[in-house]
Amino acid sequence: MPTNNHINYVEFPAHDLAATKAFFSTVFGWQFQDYGPDYTCVMGQGIDGGFYKSDLKSTYSQGGALVVIYADDLESVEEKVKAAGGKIVQPIFSFPGGRRFHFCEPCGNELAVWSDKGI
Repeated sequence: MPTNNHINYVEFPAHDLAATKAFFSTVFGWQFQDYGPDYTCVMGQGIDGGFYKSDLKSTYSQGGALVVIYADDLESVEEKVKAAGGKIVQPIFSFPGGRRFHFCEPCGNELAVWSDKGI
């Protein structure tokens, strides 16, 4: 059930919904529910969200919000991102409390993965 005044949902543009779904399914095991040909939803991943058909993309360097995914094994997820066709835009780096890397999925949206393991 949604919680009052909490972030509840995040949406991203994607010019190729099939490629985006395949990428996130392969790397993170996400499952999707399609709502017509121009929208797909992912639920149960910490915060619900979706991808809508658009030629736009969201990148951190252009002022887009950065969605950060947690992983126990940062290096393993980085390799999965590469193998699934993602592009590493900022290799693993340390910050107070952990390490993370940034990547773009096949439609160009930038996200990050962080871990507090191995620091």
